[in-house]
Amino acid sequence: MMNDNYVSFEIGKAKRIALVAHDGKKKELVEWCDKNKDVLKGHFLCGTGTTARLIADKTGLPVRAYNSGPLGGDQQIGAKIVEGQVDFMIFLWDPLEAQPHDPDVKALLRIAVVYDIPVANNLATADFMLNSKFMTEEYSRKVENFNKTIQDRVEKMR
Repeated sequence: MMNDNYVSFEIGKAKRIALVAHDGKKKELVEWCDKNKDVLKGHFLCGTGTTARLIADKTGLPVRAYNSGPLGGDQQIGAKIVEGQVDFMIFLWDPLEAQPHDPDVKALLRIAVVYDIPVANNLATADFMLNSKFMTEEYSRKVENFNKTIQDRVEKMR
């Protein structure tokens, strides 16, 4: 649904969850998914390359794997966010390790904010999100209508 200033996105009861972790955090995310697999099995899961495969192998959960992060996986998940096909993301990034694909990581986090999707960057936040009342309810989020914002800026420049 769209009005002048905002676009509404409906998040259904079954969530579409992106799972991403840097190398130093993969083990933590896999263990978290295993601990929470009874909840996660009711949702669509996707993730970047190795992370998705590790989660699927360890937990038995079906996880749609995109490319590895440095090979475009972060951008693939970003595109799914833009298309409204990811409702929230668990992204355990390693704050102590420089990433060669840091611009892609920043772009993914930026697009998550632009499209107002919840993002957990640590396990405590992931726990809070997974145990939120919104995990079992529909939720409507409003995103700024950037097409209108850009059009307004163009009009002001004339």
